[in-house]
Amino acid sequence: MVVVVGGMSCKRWLAPWRNSADKPAIYHCLSRVVDRRFVFGDEEREKFRIFMRMQENFSGCRVLSDCVMSNHFHILLEVPPMPAGGISDEELLQRLSAFYGEAYVADVAKELAEARKEGMENRVAEIHGRFTYRMHDLSEFMKTLLQRFTRWFNRTHSRSGTLWEERYKSVMVESGIAARTIAAYIDLSPVRSGMVADPAEYRWNSDGEAVGGGPKGNGKKARAGLVRACMSHHGAGFEAERWKDVSRIYRQVLGISLGRKKGRAEVGPVPVVTQNTAEMLESKDKQTVLPEIRFAAMLRHRVRYFNDGAVIGSKVFVNEAFALSRERFTSGRKDGARRFRGNGKAAAGVLWSMRDLRMRA
Repeated sequence: MVVVVGGMSCKRWLAPWRNSADKPAIYHCLSRVVDRRFVFGDEEREKFRIFMRMQENFSGCRVLSDCVMSNHFHILLEVPPMPAGGISDEELLQRLSAFYGEAYVADVAKELAEARKEGMENRVAEIHGRFTYRMHDLSEFMKTLLQRFTRWFNRTHSRSGTLWEERYKSVMVESGIAARTIAAYIDLSPVRSGMVADPAEYRWNSDGEAVGGGPKGNGKKARAGLVRACMSHHGAGFEAERWKDVSRIYRQVLGISLGRKKGRAEVGPVPVVTQNTAEMLESKDKQTVLPEIRFAAMLRHRVRYFNDGAVIGSKVFVNEAFALSRERFTSGRKDGARRFRGNGKAAAGVLWSMRDLRMRA
């Protein structure tokens, strides 16, 4: 049975363009511990992030931002399509090493080598297919992550049964302003909970890992993910080396060290640029940071749209998703985009939601 709420079905939303190499498919994923019990201490949070990075290395999906709290987690995840020609044997074996031991990977390598030698392409495809169905897929990423962590948690704490309250939530997110805003919303989770004053002080979120280096002392993956979240609409990939430049914008979105923009100083016929490259790309004026201040204040509160809005982005983006998935809606629904209200009203007119969440939004 398909439940219809507000003129739309409640099936999980997947990007209609998820197989496109040009348009990112990004999702904000959230899950809570059963009964919302506070069971994640330092060890549990550290272990969850280890499993998350293992799944990232295996699946080809990329974490843009994440935060592990005491009874729930957030992940902003980009799910790129499987390459048109699939992945090479070498890439497959490298990905397998994220989960499996050396002996197992060596056995798979031997199988592949023998099949290649005999010219058995169907056999090669079968070996690849054994694993690749779990790659480049949102549902498989989340299912494997939750199951692996649950098995570890139950074994460690001598318990059995489900660990998670319900099926995980996911919201489709447009690259650019929407992705950057939700990345910041995720990183600000411990601030909203009163645990820290600055998200960089929290060890188990992307900002804390990017600034503090993480358990291995580098934080490269966290920095690369945040660069992508902030600047993918300007062509940035997962380029950790751009973090120094991009971090200034991101700290403004977080509401940290906000001040008057330097803007542009017009000196003779040649303008002197005083912002860094990333700031110039994002600047819509030459004067104040009032828009950032309003957004930053909004992100210090719970914004239900980011968890339950189904699709978040510009009006054009949300309406495009609506048009491409018209069959999901009742005939009475004429368009997709819904204006933010309540705690999210600072984003009204900039970000739009597929769901109209009037109550406690």
